[in-house]
Amino acid sequence: MLRPRIIPCLLVHKGGLYKTVQFGNPRYVGDPINAVRIFNEKEVDELIVLDIDATVQGREPDYELIKKLAGECRMPLCYGGGVRTVEQVERIVGLGVEKVAISAAVIEDSLLISKAAGAVGSQSVVVAMDVKRRSRQGRYEVWTHNGSKATGIGPSELAGRAQELGAGEIVVNSIDNDGMMNGYDMELIRSVTEAVSVPVTALGGAGSLGDIETLIKTFGIIGAAAGSLFVFKGAFRAVLINYPNRAQKEGLIGAAMQKDITY
Repeated sequence: MLRPRIIPCLLVHKGGLYKTVQFGNPRYVGDPINAVRIFNEKEVDELIVLDIDATVQGREPDYELIKKLAGECRMPLCYGGGVRTVEQVERIVGLGVEKVAISAAVIEDSLLISKAAGAVGSQSVVVAMDVKRRSRQGRYEVWTHNGSKATGIGPSELAGRAQELGAGEIVVNSIDNDGMMNGYDMELIRSVTEAVSVPVTALGGAGSLGDIETLIKTFGIIGAAAGSLFVFKGAFRAVLINYPNRAQKEGLIGAAMQKDITY
């Protein structure tokens, strides 16, 4: 049975684990392999690892790192970064990764989605969208290359097209809310969830378990992903890998699923 998932998201930069704020000011927070080992102990639902250098640098995914991550991971793993071909998708899945996130490459060639789905199955193909709001009251737009290149495409439009082509999941990441820890962009998430029927994972802005509870209350079966929340602790953002224990998680999800709220 499908249920909400609470998902740490780790960013790999210069071979290490970093956290950004609105896609800038990267702060080193540790070793990604060590973080995976800690999350194993905490029995997380799923893990997202994104290499934020690969696409910008125009290089291949770091297969050696992927192999190490998959070898350590005892939970479903989604990997993204530098993925541009079906062959790369197949190689990454062959290393033991359950899901492959594709981002910038689908803007250039949307048929990559259907080709990848045909090769490894829709359940392993995730389309990840980094989204900015043009102005406070303006429309949303998908950006690529760490938020440096505008696409002119709206997130609901891209999500709907991705689903038609065979994507099994959509990840929507708010650039504006990244690292701010002031809550998810609920309007953005709603625009995407209403455009598709495949699972959606929301990322960007979670600052407390209360934000995750609100997300699940509002949207039901959804992936609640977060970066800063699970690597920082306290008002001074001391580095500490954390995640709700089983009782906390079940209580949070149970309370959230009792009734929906209207945003």
